[in-house]
Amino acid sequence: MNESYLMHKNENSRELCGKTFSEKNNLKVHCLTHTKQKPYYCEVCGKSFSQKNNLIVHCLTHTKEKPHSCEVCGKAFSVKRSLNLHYLTHTKEKPHSCDVCGKVFSLKGSLNLHYLTHTKQKPHSCVVCSKAFSRKNNLNRHYLIHTKEKPHYCDICDKTFSQKNNLNRHYLIHTKEKPQSCEVSENRF
Repeated sequence: MNESYLMHKNENSRELCGKTFSEKNNLKVHCLTHTKQKPYYCEVCGKSFSQKNNLIVHCLTHTKEKPHSCEVCGKAFSVKRSLNLHYLTHTKEKPHSCDVCGKVFSLKGSLNLHYLTHTKQKPHSCVVCSKAFSRKNNLNRHYLIHTKEKPHYCDICDKTFSQKNNLNRHYLIHTKEKPQSCEVSENRF
C-alpha cells in the first residue's frame, strides 16, 4: 500500500518537527500544539481546548453525565478511556516498573509522575506563595487555601469542603459507616 505522509514546519523554529501524518486533519490538529491555539471554549467555565472532542468530553464534567460503567463493579465514568484504564484495577496488571526502585504501575503516566519522587522535581508553583508541587492536581488543591473556595458540599447538611476526600470522610457521620477495622480486635472505626 502506497501512503503519502504529510509533514510540516514548526512555525517557531522554521524546522521540521519530525512528525508525519497520513491525514490532513490530523496534521491540522497537531499544528495547534505548536501555536498553542485553543479555539474551543467551554461556555460554562471558560476553559479552552485545542480539539473539539476534548471540549465535548470536558462538558460531561458539568453535566455529571457518566455513560460508561464498569461491568465488574458498576463504577461509572464520563469518558470511555477512563473506563478502560479503570479495568486495570480489576486485572491487577502493572506492566510499567520504575528502574530506580522497582515499584510497578498499571499506567505509564503514573510511572512518569512517580519518577518525580526520585528527581525531587517540583515543576508546579503557586502564584500566591511560591510553594512548589510535583503534581499539578496537588497545586490546584493547595490553591483553594488562598481562594477560600469550598467547591464540595454535603447534600445532607450543606456543610462545604475544599477537598473531596474531606467531604467523603464527612459523609460517614451521616451514614454511621465505619470503614476501618482493627486486624487484632476486629473493632470498626
